[in-house]
Amino acid sequence: MISTFLGIILKKLSLSNDAIIDFKKDMEEKNVNEREKKLYTKLKIKFIFYFILSFIFLLFFCYYVSMFDAVYRNTQFLLLIDTLVSFALSLVYPFFIYLIPGIFRIPALKDPQKKSEYMYRFSKVFHLL
Repeated sequence: MISTFLGIILKKLSLSNDAIIDFKKDMEEKNVNEREKKLYTKLKIKFIFYFILSFIFLLFFCYYVSMFDAVYRNTQFLLLIDTLVSFALSLVYPFFIYLIPGIFRIPALKDPQKKSEYMYRFSKVFHLL
């Protein structure tokens, strides 16, 4: 749960799709250059904050694991095995996490009568999780 929470925070900082899409929607306005500069500075600050925060997390976790290994010497091998299993699962579970909203969203978008609005909303809510 902690890693999911930290992942959500880092996703919010690293992904900039919404800001760019909003910028593209309002291209007809006259002050595009001014808005472009604001968007550029906003994204630049966001990415710098993301890299600083992820570097701090990396240092903290590295320190925590090294202290754990220093205190509990007999569990180093088990920690290595658990780390490899966790890494393998972190490579596999996003396929299922992102596949489930797609299962609901694709039929909802293909429905010509637009009767599947609730399936589409459910997929959007599930995608946020």
